[in-house]
Amino acid sequence: MVKEPRPGRVKTRLGRGIGRIAATWWFRHQSARLIRRLRDSRWRIVLAVAPDLAVSSRVWPHDIARHPQGQGDLGQRMARMLRRAGAAPGRVNQGPVCLIGADIPGVTRAHIARAFAALGCHDAVFGPACDGGYWLVGCKHPRTLPHGLFRNVRWSSEHALADTLRSLPGFRIALTDTLRDVDTAADLPAR
Repeated sequence: MVKEPRPGRVKTRLGRGIGRIAATWWFRHQSARLIRRLRDSRWRIVLAVAPDLAVSSRVWPHDIARHPQGQGDLGQRMARMLRRAGAAPGRVNQGPVCLIGADIPGVTRAHIARAFAALGCHDAVFGPACDGGYWLVGCKHPRTLPHGLFRNVRWSSEHALADTLRSLPGFRIALTDTLRDVDTAADLPAR
């Protein structure tokens, strides 16, 4: 999931610490590095783009499919993207699908591969973030996701992962690598 890098519209909490232009620059370059690093023949990358009109933006590589995130809160948009990716044209099986944010500097192909591997014997997988949220959510069969998925989640808080796990009763859940996402200046990797 990625936002078009526009000052004041992306990484606003980071922008309070380092300035809006610097935060936008960081996000633009971070998402470009992430896309380059995660390209792999084992999976297909699709960008879930916000705002919806940004699907035609020249910011991202032209050869990567893009879908508008649509309206709603973060949970509604994530659920929509999981279900849509699992039902992609030409797919015989519905899933597995993993969804990540674009603000995780440490994520590698190995992290993504471990998440997909966990779906071999689990219904869902989460990559916990150091702050109590998560950087990855994946599911084995997107059509089986409950309609209440991501409801009553306290986003941008230390409760986000725990709240989300409660919305998946009866699901076999795997937790994979814990990584740091970048929300504020304190989260930026040291150089």
